[in-house]
Amino acid sequence: MANVLNILQERGLLDNVTDPGLGDFLSASPRTVYAGFDPTSSALAVGNLVPIMALAHFQRCGHRVIAVVGGATGMIGDPSGKSDERPFLSETEVSLNAAGIRRNLSRFLDFEHPAASATILNNSDWVRDVTIIDFMRNIGKHFRLGSMLGKESVKARLSSESGMSFTEFSYQLLQAYDFLKLYEEEGCVLQVGGSDQWGNITAGIDLIRKIRGGDAYGLTVPLVCDSTGQKFGKSEGNSVYLDSSMTSFYDFYQFFVRVTDADAIRFLKMFTFLPMDEIRGIEDQMKTAPEGRVAQKKLAAEVTRIAHGEYNLKVALRASAVLFGESMEGLRASDLLGIFANVSSTELNRMEVERALVVDVVAATGLCDSKGAVRRLIENHGLYINNRRVEGIDERIKVEEIIDGVILVLRSGKKNFHLVKVVA
Repeated sequence: MANVLNILQERGLLDNVTDPGLGDFLSASPRTVYAGFDPTSSALAVGNLVPIMALAHFQRCGHRVIAVVGGATGMIGDPSGKSDERPFLSETEVSLNAAGIRRNLSRFLDFEHPAASATILNNSDWVRDVTIIDFMRNIGKHFRLGSMLGKESVKARLSSESGMSFTEFSYQLLQAYDFLKLYEEEGCVLQVGGSDQWGNITAGIDLIRKIRGGDAYGLTVPLVCDSTGQKFGKSEGNSVYLDSSMTSFYDFYQFFVRVTDADAIRFLKMFTFLPMDEIRGIEDQMKTAPEGRVAQKKLAAEVTRIAHGEYNLKVALRASAVLFGESMEGLRASDLLGIFANVSSTELNRMEVERALVVDVVAATGLCDSKGAVRRLIENHGLYINNRRVEGIDERIKVEEIIDGVILVLRSGKKNFHLVKVVA
């Protein structure tokens, strides 16, 4: 079997392992490996791409992978890397979020693979019926306070002003219990997690050894920051999500196009499946012609294709072209709403738009201060409808110009867009 650890190491996806013999163990036979995902949102963010890509490489090397949605642990909240206690989620919120996470993961993991299909499980299925007495007697007795207090995530919180609740303190017991149940019922022998999960992972390994006398392993992936020290997946203070309802195809694509030269090659290795030889070739091109941003464009295209599919990559590329003045032909209203999600808009009644004078419609939106200003803009060849230049002050809005009967895009100058939403 291909040595998955070598692949992860070469691509910058390996931080640490709990046993130096893990590589040989994985190469000897297909194994079952899992990673957990916290259902704090209805979509995963691009920061989750690191463990997702690690799981994908395990599956491509012939191992069986399990994605565990924390339906139970998510109702408590992992304190790792957090300075304050997370808000509690309801069961309904967790259930809806879990469904969204499965949709996101299905773009990266093969849940239909005939030999090594991926599996998604919810830890609520094995936690919700356990009584507190049984849990404390059977699981809690195997944990020692000295060891628990020595965990970095616990020490950091105990020394902070907010401290740590007993609820959060118990989180590592629940995650360790997950590993034990997966070991017993799924034959899972390896847990993958971020570097901040080391303490939780080793707690699970210890619990398996104490209760079942078995060997289990842990592997951590790095917590990724860009070259400026910004946490990966943040864009101007906002998270970038793997779901188009929360981050449009265009914004998703643009997030990767905007990465710096210092990050582009590193992210190509981490977040795409491109062969390493091809990535090295792109790196050579970047050195000789950095102004072409070939690495960034390739990165954005590959990640968008994986996360959203070929059609939606084309939507993102068309969106980029539209914002630089190219035709909107073939784009749907829903595509345009995503492209222009952050521009100003005005709702106008259909009777105010269809076959109305362009001057009147534009004036009604406030794009220009007055009808006179609209006329001057037209006379100076600076007004566009759906990126088509308006040629005369007597022009009227054509019915067919209203995209899907609901959207009209106005533009003054090169980049001053305004969206007209046509309502009944």
